Amino acid sequence: MRPHVIFRYVGIVLLFNALFLLIAAAIAGFNHASDFFPLLYSAIVAVLFGVFPLLFVPSTTYISNDEGLVIVVSSWLLSCLIGVLPYILYGSELTFTNAWFESVSGFTTTGSSILTDVEALPLGLLFWRSATHWIGGIGIIVFVLAVLPSIGQAAMVLSRSEISPLAMDNFQHRTQKTLQILLVVYVGLTFLETISLRICGMDVLDAATHSMATIATGGFSTKNLSIAHFDSVAIEVVVILFMILSGVHFGLLFLAATGNIRKIWQSASVRYYIGSMAVGTLLVMLSIHEEIYIKWLDALRYAAFQIISLGTSTGFATSDTPVWPAFAILIMIFFTLQCACTGSTSGGIKAERMVIFWKSIRVRIAKLKHPKAIIPLKIEGAVVNDDVVTTSLLFIVAYIGIVFLATGFLTAFGVDLLSAFSGSAAAMGNVGPGFGMVSSLGNYSQLPVAGKWVLTVVMLLGRLEIFGIFLFFMVKTWK
Repeated sequence: MRPHVIFRYVGIVLLFNALFLLIAAAIAGFNHASDFFPLLYSAIVAVLFGVFPLLFVPSTTYISNDEGLVIVVSSWLLSCLIGVLPYILYGSELTFTNAWFESVSGFTTTGSSILTDVEALPLGLLFWRSATHWIGGIGIIVFVLAVLPSIGQAAMVLSRSEISPLAMDNFQHRTQKTLQILLVVYVGLTFLETISLRICGMDVLDAATHSMATIATGGFSTKNLSIAHFDSVAIEVVVILFMILSGVHFGLLFLAATGNIRKIWQSASVRYYIGSMAVGTLLVMLSIHEEIYIKWLDALRYAAFQIISLGTSTGFATSDTPVWPAFAILIMIFFTLQCACTGSTSGGIKAERMVIFWKSIRVRIAKLKHPKAIIPLKIEGAVVNDDVVTTSLLFIVAYIGIVFLATGFLTAFGVDLLSAFSGSAAAMGNVGPGFGMVSSLGNYSQLPVAGKWVLTVVMLLGRLEIFGIFLFFMVKTWK
């Protein structure tokens, strides 16, 4: 492995972060706010650490698989570390632990926050906080590769390390073209939602930051009460629409935008994704009607928003869900674990793996009835490779195992069981809000310091889909 090559590519990523820090500093400077110098100093640090490798390390278009993995994981970790700087320099309640939690939560698009008063932050820091979502949403490496000139095999190796193999199934393009498609869809959705929210009455900064959070399926809001602050059906409908779109494979959205809209509904995972959220919304609506909301339309409004928000791993809120019936909470925890489709910005187990899981059960039952029969697992008429099935099922087992392990750690630190389990599930799925003390209109500030560190590790495991970060710490054992 060549450390100098790794430093060069990580340096490019740091420069990309510096660009957004400079934009945030410009916003702070324009408003003569106290966060100007923290943001500017952070941008300078990012530029310095990013430029030096580019000056002294020659360009190379070949990188090995282990170098690619180290570049990807190192880029995430160092981006989160750079993201800490403006918070630390600004001060207030942002200790190093809290700043690290907020930064990791932003870049992994989790949306969990330790801030007790979000609205007290200056505009520049609010923009940077949302920008971390937007940078991390589509993937730091994908962003960089999509805007750089072709760098040969390096782009293929890095994108393979960054993007789940399941997410590549709907692309029939070269690597660079695929990355550019992802970026075009990502930027396009952000622009369209920003315009839509402006029409619905949000100011420019709120519209932009909430759009960045929606399309990244992150959930950071500039308001303490999240989307509930606006109390607008029109805004909620716009956010719901773009949350649903952001949970669909971006390759399918690109095909739909270019005239092949039938491709979306032909996807088994999209049908499952939409259908499961429709059923979940119906069940929660029935559960909260009369007990929480007298009118059916109100029950539908709040049930749909919360299910779609959790089911896409966005984490916005319009209601204080901990007071909802236990059945409704149980349904929402299921969607916190499942989330949306691969190839989107969503976290969670993903709809594709859930489709494989349910079909595996059906195939197993059929084989028990007919032991000598050869019954392949098929999705959309195509036989799914046994390796894909095994890997998907192992991922689900590992995923649930990590959630329970994190729950055990949190309860050992004195956190109640509901808060510990839902908070761990929300961190692993990059969802954001849980229940109990970490509810939809609450925050994570009351967690012990050790608990916050545990959850940041879980967030990174969820964002890098478990196996990537495990391999990172085992690179030296590779042959």
